[in-house]
Amino acid sequence: MRTIGYIVASILIFFGVLFIWGAFGAQGQPGWIVIGIITVSIGLVLFYFTSKKPKTTADSNITLKLDLPANVNLDTIKCRSCGGTLSAENIKVINGAPVVTCPYCSTVYQLTEDPKW
Repeated sequence: MRTIGYIVASILIFFGVLFIWGAFGAQGQPGWIVIGIITVSIGLVLFYFTSKKPKTTADSNITLKLDLPANVNLDTIKCRSCGGTLSAENIKVINGAPVVTCPYCSTVYQLTEDPKW
């Protein structure tokens, strides 16, 4: 959609400049200047709105629900640096990867899972 907006804006600006330029020619009419200025203005406004990035919310919450099979034992997670016990509040998903922040030594690292074989 952005590509179409850029193409339409470029065409409007191009033809607006041609209208302004043609107004000063041998057969030009003064009304062409007004049409050219309006067309260039519409093209510039369209260019501005096409190039604006959409607003994103910084506080996006992702909820992941897991259906675990029966007889699942949960182990405690310990910090790799200081050995302190970590809780679920210390784990955040950043850019799709679970990241752990230790509340004791402030170490930040990505949580990885060891292969099961």
